[in-house]
Amino acid sequence: MALPSQADDKVYHLKLAETWGANTPLLGDTTKRLAYLAKTLSNGRLHIRIDSSNKHKAPFGVFDMVRAGQYDIGHSASYYWKGKLPNSLYFTTMPFGMTAPEQYGWFYYGDGQSLMNEVYEPFGIYSFPGGNTGVQMGGWFQKEINSLADVQGLKIRIPGFAGEIWAKLGAKPVNIAPGDLYTSLERRTIDAVEWIGPSLDIQMGFHKIAPFYYTGWHEPASELQFLVNKKAFARLPADLQQILTTAMRVVAYDMYIHFQHESAVNWANMKREYPAIQVKSFPKDVINAMQAANSALLAAHAEKDPLAKRIQHSQASYMAKARAWTEIADQAYLNSMSE
Repeated sequence: MALPSQADDKVYHLKLAETWGANTPLLGDTTKRLAYLAKTLSNGRLHIRIDSSNKHKAPFGVFDMVRAGQYDIGHSASYYWKGKLPNSLYFTTMPFGMTAPEQYGWFYYGDGQSLMNEVYEPFGIYSFPGGNTGVQMGGWFQKEINSLADVQGLKIRIPGFAGEIWAKLGAKPVNIAPGDLYTSLERRTIDAVEWIGPSLDIQMGFHKIAPFYYTGWHEPASELQFLVNKKAFARLPADLQQILTTAMRVVAYDMYIHFQHESAVNWANMKREYPAIQVKSFPKDVINAMQAANSALLAAHAEKDPLAKRIQHSQASYMAKARAWTEIADQAYLNSMSE
């Protein structure tokens, strides 16, 4: 697609607020890449200033700051806003849902982007895919989970729909800003913490105080988001609008590949350097209860909200088609390699 012709030589400045602390690996790299690419592709006409959470002091306030025009762009995760915008949680990832390639297909060539636009439109905000972590691990636990009884009263940091599922099982989920996760676990304010995966978890040090590392079920394709204030976007000439949206798409994909690489490298290092870490999968009765709770919660959300019902239907129908191909392509290939 040809870019629109350059409208003027004016330099445009945008401010970006991110949920992450300064120089957070991978997550923070993505916003830096966005700023670099926007400036380079625009021949210096589009500058993006990045304010990390240690500067703006509101890691979970990014939505409100972009909505109010305090910032032009935000980088965060859509499910952080479920308290004020319940349908936002569908655009990060869903338990037992699509993998990253499947979900990207839904966003870019299915109904995903248009449904996300519909959810955010009343708030004067555009939302775009902002980079994927791939499958996330199930979390670090101070005690082994052997049955549903071990879940009762468990204090776990976990956001999004998965937090609602843990609550259904009798746990006590909370959301804590990234910078406070280690301290909360160390001080036993929480019993377990879900963050991302080996790409970032090891350097957080969770393995020093929680030796049980559980495999994932809850976030198979964790997509971050770029929030863009509509008025700020409208002030840009057409060519810079195209450059910004293209740059966001490029860096989102690059983050996915970067996470894939770092997870592979750090998984190998973890197995070699920290053999005491016990990698576990949740018992079958816990997984079965999670799936049952997931189905019940989806039905309850759909019954209360017609838009939620439409989003759920869109995701389920797209996943059915995409998963059939994933199984005959990726899964069959992996199965053949292990035979």
